[in-house]
Amino acid sequence: MTRLSGAVRGLVTALATLLAVTTTPTTAQATTDPKAPDDFVALSTVDPTILQEIRYLTPHNFVGEPIDGYRQALCILTRPAAQALHRAQLRLRRQGYTLKVYDCYRPQRAVDHFVRWAEDLDDHAMKGEFYPHVDKSRLFEDGYIAEKSGHSRGSTMDLTIVGLPARPTRPYHPGEPLVPCYAPRAARFPDNSLDMGTGFDCFDPLAHTLDPRVQGRQRANRLLLKTTLEDLGFVNLAEEWWHYTFTPEPHPDTYFDFPVTRKSLTGKP
Repeated sequence: MTRLSGAVRGLVTALATLLAVTTTPTTAQATTDPKAPDDFVALSTVDPTILQEIRYLTPHNFVGEPIDGYRQALCILTRPAAQALHRAQLRLRRQGYTLKVYDCYRPQRAVDHFVRWAEDLDDHAMKGEFYPHVDKSRLFEDGYIAEKSGHSRGSTMDLTIVGLPARPTRPYHPGEPLVPCYAPRAARFPDNSLDMGTGFDCFDPLAHTLDPRVQGRQRANRLLLKTTLEDLGFVNLAEEWWHYTFTPEPHPDTYFDFPVTRKSLTGKP
């Protein structure tokens, strides 16, 4: 009995060791997405009336495919930024308008996706719409692409103004003919927003907020967005009429990488 018990104990020990060896790599490979800090919220919980057209969840962007980290059509912002955007919405709705966001918090993995795309000089799939006049080899030098983005800090958003009642925007169909983002409103890809002179994410000097060539109603529309937001603590990026950051930022030096999903905020599906 002693010899048999010893043999059994040896077999059990060997099996346990084998099990540990085979299961440890699986455990080590299992990853858990980071969660958002407590002061991040879904914009819809602060103001459900602001329209959301999260472009990077779709292939209608300068890369031409959904971007890493975007898993739901969801605008996530720090709470102070969302609350300030709500105050801007109240002002605009009294004038017959609504805000529409194209992008809000952006995970670092999405920025990394942009960088990989920019380094692939053979990929020009979306050039005809988003950067017709820009040499792709100059995207970093000209400031269109960077390795870090203020969006990843949670208080920056890309947005526009839409007249009420808002008409739906038709979906983009991959492979459809591309029209330059600075073409006349009737020619470029349709958007239910006010005419801002260019489409969103237009890599062109005409997208500079105060470009002197943009006049008349287009300039007035840009200034309506600019003055409304700046009165409430937002700062515009001069090179992009759609880009605003709420100040002071709660996380001015931190670039987050949790995915764009409600689970990142609540820890639940």
